[in-house]
Amino acid sequence: MRCQRGVCYIENVSPVKMKRILVKSSAGRYFVVSGAGAIRRAAQEIAALGRFSSVHVVSSPKVWRAVGKSVRRGLHLSRGGSVHLFDDAESAKNLRSVESTRSLCRAGADRQSLVVAVGGGVVGDVAGFAAAVFLRGVKLVHIPTTLVSQLDSSIGGKTGVNLPEGKNLVGSFYPSQLVLTDPELLRTLSDREFRGGLAEVIKHAIIADAEMFAILEKDMDKVMRRDRRALGFLIPRNVQIKARVVSRDERESGLREILNFGHTFAHALESVTKYRRYQHGEAVAWGMIAAAFLGHELGLTRADDVSRIVALVRRLGPLPPWPGVPAKALLRAMRSDKKTRSGVLRFVLSRRIGEARSYDTVPLHVVERVLHFTPRLMTASNELSLRRHG
Repeated sequence: MRCQRGVCYIENVSPVKMKRILVKSSAGRYFVVSGAGAIRRAAQEIAALGRFSSVHVVSSPKVWRAVGKSVRRGLHLSRGGSVHLFDDAESAKNLRSVESTRSLCRAGADRQSLVVAVGGGVVGDVAGFAAAVFLRGVKLVHIPTTLVSQLDSSIGGKTGVNLPEGKNLVGSFYPSQLVLTDPELLRTLSDREFRGGLAEVIKHAIIADAEMFAILEKDMDKVMRRDRRALGFLIPRNVQIKARVVSRDERESGLREILNFGHTFAHALESVTKYRRYQHGEAVAWGMIAAAFLGHELGLTRADDVSRIVALVRRLGPLPPWPGVPAKALLRAMRSDKKTRSGVLRFVLSRRIGEARSYDTVPLHVVERVLHFTPRLMTASNELSLRRHG
């Protein structure tokens, strides 16, 4: 194994080199093991963490049907092994789902037990929060099974659930001991879920990697086909971006806020539609378009960068429509966002592709104007495109 700049390469494990990416946290450092075949190393990687009295997998019925056999084999989990399943719909990401992990008690989990979260962002958030509070904290491992969870939500220790008043308002920072990221687990992912994950890839490129943005512009067709080499490049590169940011700012006191590009808009869209219209990545895609427009309205983002951002997001395919609610309703939802400070809305904006920062002096009338014209402008653009190609 050789290491360079916080990334270690595990040789001769698979045709694509396995990467071990370091993440630093206040609770100690941990690694994201990324590459095709990583799931087959699960038992070996977990054994290196120490001895556990029992292993408890937390997942959803849908995820477990898709990847359960592979995960069982990788974990060397016996047929009678402890598996806890709950509904992983975003609308079910609430305290009742956390309470459903009472099954850990019934299965005999104790302070020396290990919780293994197998699934997408909802499973990771709920299982992570349950691990953080069960017996005041038990060890946690993530095996993410969606693109967005592999390159974003499983890294950095954020856990939590939604309240009716807003998204992720109850939670904690609770880093895992290990993240196993295997692109082979994405094979059963629907096209819609995969495209939603690509929105987070675009986000990382906008905020931190202009070169990757240009690569996406050139190779998006390959990426959409889930080309093995393209994913073998993109997933670790995005993991490195997320790892670098959260290692420098674990608790979102400064730099980490840039990861919220598009999210102030996205969380409002999810909230007003009661988490039933959008997958998270779809809301983020809309949010990035709106954030690009807002940056331009404020004289921060150049027109050509706005055009590139909108064009690349549109290549993800059609998004569920913007909700037919007044802009003021979206503004009210934004005020419940956890990024709001002393009633002041905060937005992450990009001056140029490859960099971003937070702004908290954005005039509300400008935000309201953007909320008003974003769906209309995109609808007009879609109609023009259809006429050109019709």
